[in-house]
Amino acid sequence: MIKETAVEDRVATRTKGQLEASISEAIIRFEKDFMGRGPLDARSYVIDDMVLVRLSNALTPVELKLAGTKEARQARDLIKQVRMELLELGRPMLEETILELTGCSVESLHTDISTRTGERIIVFTLKGHPQLREKE
Repeated sequence: MIKETAVEDRVATRTKGQLEASISEAIIRFEKDFMGRGPLDARSYVIDDMVLVRLSNALTPVELKLAGTKEARQARDLIKQVRMELLELGRPMLEETILELTGCSVESLHTDISTRTGERIIVFTLKGHPQLREKE
C-alpha cells in the first residue's frame, strides 16, 4: 500500500481541476477494466475532504433492458445489489487509486445508481484534505 507521506509532494503539484480530471479518468478505467463496461462520461468534484464522482450512462444494455421489464422493482433491486457487490470487490483498488491521486486515505465510500437514467454517483470521504497547488 502506498504511504500517504510518500505521495504528498507529488499530488501537491496538481491544481483542483487537474486532480478532478485525473480522478474521472481513473474511475472510467476502473469501470471498464473491473466492471466490464465504462460510463460514457465522468465528472469528479473535490469538495473539502470529499470526492464526488458522477458517471453518465453507467448501465449495460442488458441492465437497461432488465430495468424496463414488468418486474421493474425486482429488477432495480437486483441491478443495484449486483453493482454494490462488484464495487465492494473492487473497493481496495478504488481506495488505492484515490490515495495515490489525492494523497489521502479513504474514510468511507457511498454509491448509488439510477436504473432509470443510468447515472451513478460515488462519494469518497477522505481522511484529510488533498494538497493542491493554487492556480497560476
